[in-house]
Amino acid sequence: MKRRPASEQDQMIVEALRGLGRPASAYELIDNLREKARLAPQTVYRSLDRLIADGQAHRLESLNAFVACHHPAHKGTAVFAICDACGTVTEFDEPQAIERLSTWARKAKFEVDRMTLELRGRCRACAMAS
Repeated sequence: MKRRPASEQDQMIVEALRGLGRPASAYELIDNLREKARLAPQTVYRSLDRLIADGQAHRLESLNAFVACHHPAHKGTAVFAICDACGTVTEFDEPQAIERLSTWARKAKFEVDRMTLELRGRCRACAMAS
């Protein structure tokens, strides 16, 4: 089996995330890429770590899943609205909320390593359907 450079693996994984268009676990990515490459879980997790550090992907803590970044202009902090009914995930920027939380952290002398905000509920379509 041919060993791929990390950059090539990262590109395959971010393209798979974009292609899925929904949150995916590392194991779902492995299954999705099975015909292109044999990837070990630790290889996928290392790639995801690099993609997150590079601002190309995010980890959704509450879902234990990953998504491709749709707003590369933000500085590593993303806000997600996750519909518990249909599973859609919408990424958006909310700079004022991020700034308020960052200000609180500075005042509290709390060193933030990363920040991801997740709103859980129902999307407009699901709320209107009920």
